[in-house]
Amino acid sequence: MDRLVRRLGRLCALSALALLALPAVHATERVRLDDGHLQVDIAPALGGRIVHLSLPGRPNLLKVGEAVANVAPPVPTAQGENIPYMGHELWTGAQSRWWLDQDVNPERRAAAAVWPPDPFLAYGRNRIVERSSQALVLEGVDSPVSGLRANQSFRLSGRAPATLELGAEAVNVRDRGVRRDLWFNTRLPAGSRVFVPVARPADARLRADEDATFAGLVAWGEDGLYSLQADPPPAGKAGRRGKVFIAPAAGWIAGFSAGQLLLIRFERQPDTAIDPEHGQVELYQQWHAGDPNAGLMELEVHAPMRTLAPGETMRAGETWTVVPYDGPDTLEAQRDALEAALRDVGLAH
Repeated sequence: MDRLVRRLGRLCALSALALLALPAVHATERVRLDDGHLQVDIAPALGGRIVHLSLPGRPNLLKVGEAVANVAPPVPTAQGENIPYMGHELWTGAQSRWWLDQDVNPERRAAAAVWPPDPFLAYGRNRIVERSSQALVLEGVDSPVSGLRANQSFRLSGRAPATLELGAEAVNVRDRGVRRDLWFNTRLPAGSRVFVPVARPADARLRADEDATFAGLVAWGEDGLYSLQADPPPAGKAGRRGKVFIAPAAGWIAGFSAGQLLLIRFERQPDTAIDPEHGQVELYQQWHAGDPNAGLMELEVHAPMRTLAPGETMRAGETWTVVPYDGPDTLEAQRDALEAALRDVGLAH
């Protein structure tokens, strides 16, 4: 595991250097959805990734990289590296098998590479199938890496509380079976407080990605809620980093960011449906104590692992609700706001 973490760190550093070497360009084209309750920007040329989410008049609550404004969407290739556009994007699991079932990059297959994600999902220029002020439907590109074509839909509810329905489907474009899952990854700023319902401590498996710079994560749990605490790192460390693999007690995650509460709802799956390498919910945090703008918090949700026959399709979805939050950045106040939000959408914690 330590070797894996060091490798990921080197790859991220190389991606950052490559980003700095690229000339500035015009910002990536965005499609704006706005129903008067919620504002959403989607970049079809970046695999249909969401790059803005907010209530009207409030700042973007997502963590988005400078690359969105400065780096043109590349033409995806099997040799492509990660470019930190961030925001919300669609991946497929399992991560340890990202590059095993393909023949377009033999080097990554031989190395059992766990990074980067499929470039054809990340940067494929999606075709707009349907577009209005409140809805967008996209068709992705065939990927020789994952063997899938991913299509996505985004629909605003047009009413309060502000709500977005996300749908994803992936079709097997190969002439043989493909085993994958659908994996939603939503980035918030690193210091965001996130809550997940957990029935017992054993349902949250903590991985500490410690090295010379980072200490491990600090978990908090009480009354069926699980969270991460941005406690100051020990002497000699600059921040905290790690991941939590969770079997949630119910189908939701909540995150506080930019004066707003984002509630992500999804279908709770039995543990046996999720690849054992993963949890249905995963939280990844890289937090720098001295720089609140660095790092990120990832809110990840896995759909069931499926083996698709040629031409077969699998589907998954999330429902996002955003409500204003003007209270203090304290655990107690945010717990109260979360309880109120859950009641408003018909969920009882």
